[in-house]
Amino acid sequence: MCLILFAYDVHPKYRLVVAANRDEYYQRPTANAHFWEDEPEILAGRDLEKMGTWMGVSKNGRFAALTNFRNPKEQTDGKRSRGELVAEYLKGSSRPEEYLKIISRNRESYPGYNLLAGDLKELYYYSNIENQILKLKPGIYGVSNHLLNTCWPKVTRGKEGLAALVKEQKHVQSEKLFQLLNNADPAADDDLPKTGVSLEWERTLSPIFIKSEGYGTRSSTVLLMSNEGIEYNERVYANEKISEQSFNISIS
Repeated sequence: MCLILFAYDVHPKYRLVVAANRDEYYQRPTANAHFWEDEPEILAGRDLEKMGTWMGVSKNGRFAALTNFRNPKEQTDGKRSRGELVAEYLKGSSRPEEYLKIISRNRESYPGYNLLAGDLKELYYYSNIENQILKLKPGIYGVSNHLLNTCWPKVTRGKEGLAALVKEQKHVQSEKLFQLLNNADPAADDDLPKTGVSLEWERTLSPIFIKSEGYGTRSSTVLLMSNEGIEYNERVYANEKISEQSFNISIS
């Protein structure tokens, strides 16, 4: 994932509303969202190169999602795949905070990341860059390839759009969230962050929805979670074609 927008405990029906885009190289092999054959409790897409995932849920209401921290100078050779952090949390049974404490002990084993981990009772954020575990309060949040709520144009624009949709809808409509995630308008040059890449690349990466020659938004995911169940919708973009998967999980 390269952009996660989420409303936590602010909607009368949904404990968690997530609208997220996964940006990746087009050539990287990926499976669409499905219940994993080897872990049938997990619903998520899957990176077929490292066999982890960027976002997913479990049938008992666990949720996790991850973004990379952009640092072009970072040395990643020999480090572990960040996608396993989401997968291992979804497989497990430990409380979110306890899981984050465990992985923080090996934080240097992974390239920079932001990780959300939660369940029906609580939601936490952790970045191995800051190395602080944060229990989230009710609110509207966004995280891209810097830290939580960093005021990048896409994060600010996305949070504003999500807040308006959550406020106006008694039943949040997935299609409107997908429309928010499909905004490909670039940021003005004066508003671009300076992350160590070229100005041209900063421009390319600045929209909510990214399009370029070999890299861009591969899929969008909308998640609506209540105490009764989970609605999980994924829209995949490949070769000018769009496919969609929708799942409903009842939580007993």
